[in-house]
Amino acid sequence: MAPVPFSLHAMNYQLRTLQSYLKNPPLHEQSSRDPRLLGGAFVDAAVERAPEIAALLQGMEEILKDNFDFATALTEFHNEIVKEAKGESLERRYARLPPALRGYVELVYDYYNRPIVRCLEGMLYESPYYKKRLQSLRLFRQEHDLSRPYYMSTPRLADEEALEWSVCFDDPRIDQLFELDRRPKSLAEIGELLGLSFDDESRLMNFLQEARPARRDRWSGTGVRIRYFGHACVLVETAEVSILIDPLVSVRPESHEIERFSYDDLPDQIDYALITHGHHDHFVIETLLRLRHRIETLVVPKNCDLFFGDMSLRLLAKRIGFDDVREVECLEEIQISNGKIVAVPFLGEHNDLPSAKSAYLVRLDGKNVLFAADSNCLDSLMYEHVCRTIGPVDTLFVGMECVGAPLAWVYGPILPIKPDPRHTKDRRSNGCNSTRAFELARAVDCRRAFVYAVGREPWVRYLLALTPSDDDIYMTEIGSLIRRLAEEAAVQAERLFGKAEIYL
Repeated sequence: MAPVPFSLHAMNYQLRTLQSYLKNPPLHEQSSRDPRLLGGAFVDAAVERAPEIAALLQGMEEILKDNFDFATALTEFHNEIVKEAKGESLERRYARLPPALRGYVELVYDYYNRPIVRCLEGMLYESPYYKKRLQSLRLFRQEHDLSRPYYMSTPRLADEEALEWSVCFDDPRIDQLFELDRRPKSLAEIGELLGLSFDDESRLMNFLQEARPARRDRWSGTGVRIRYFGHACVLVETAEVSILIDPLVSVRPESHEIERFSYDDLPDQIDYALITHGHHDHFVIETLLRLRHRIETLVVPKNCDLFFGDMSLRLLAKRIGFDDVREVECLEEIQISNGKIVAVPFLGEHNDLPSAKSAYLVRLDGKNVLFAADSNCLDSLMYEHVCRTIGPVDTLFVGMECVGAPLAWVYGPILPIKPDPRHTKDRRSNGCNSTRAFELARAVDCRRAFVYAVGREPWVRYLLALTPSDDDIYMTEIGSLIRRLAEEAAVQAERLFGKAEIYL
């Protein structure tokens, strides 16, 4: 994926986690079964698979050696220059660049004479550090919502029940495969597309069904229809336009208790897909690849292009095969049929680190709907300024993951120095609590509010490592918000879960 965070994360997290597993496989296997340790750096692999983990680790050390050299050089040089450079010209420093960095970085100061190593991300995608050839898809039949192990720490080992398709993410054959959601093909055609042997074709039958998919035409009703697909994924439709926010679409496993909308509930054409930020539960590669052939325009927020952890979502989207990618900045507008999409500032939730992020206001048929995602209302005056420009909000969608992950959980592996434990605990990726969500709702003067993007659905557990309960802090804060909005502001509010359909 994005070469710099990939190199750093592979070296500082994946490599170390696999090494830790091999030192004590039983501990990892046992810890992976403990709900209290969900999300920890534990490999969910049985002890008897330790030789496969060892082989995987050896392969990574060989294949990714240049990535690890790059990550080491970037970290060490950055730390060195921060200690030594105090405001004098940085020109002489270029001669001291390690070979792994030469031609791929720029040296700059911030306004306080603190040096920064700025990675030239576009150049790095054309370098040996971008290992497109390692990309692949795994095809498998999902038995239930909790059958997938935690994505960050557990590698996917060979499985007789799954098919490994070695294919680059920008390959148009991926579109041909996922067109099966709407247009059937013969088994021979599918096998040829995937390059399968006869034995593989027999396994392929486990993932297919002999049926003609129902065609899902564009919604033809009057007004605006909103469908909630779970977590932060919402479909907004009129008879003229369809907009999908933060695509994360669940399949329907063989065994499931919670009803949901799935791929067959989406229109054949999605005019705009809006990405609020690059966190793994909002920029979801597997959903984006499956929907790529349906999405006309992918809209992403602009990054600051200075810090190597703040990757360009536009460059990444282009590299995974999207042709029409539109990058938006604060209050930039996209005109659509009978309305517009406006990029709205997104504060907080990123541990005080600069990141590409944007909320979106969607105006359709004269109605304003704000999708705030994980925004934290750190300054309600900002929303008042926004509403002076675009008008009051009729309907608000706001996330309330009020106790987010600590700094070291996601960002630790890509930081050049290990964060102070006090800072790690204090700087969490918090969204709104009840007080801040109330302030946001009042600042935009909404008449309806929906709490979403809280990770309650079981199909996002493998991404977020959450084990929700009815009396946890999130439910307490959400309940407090709903009561306060009703009592103090006469605003109708509810928490979304699983699926919902809303009409404006």
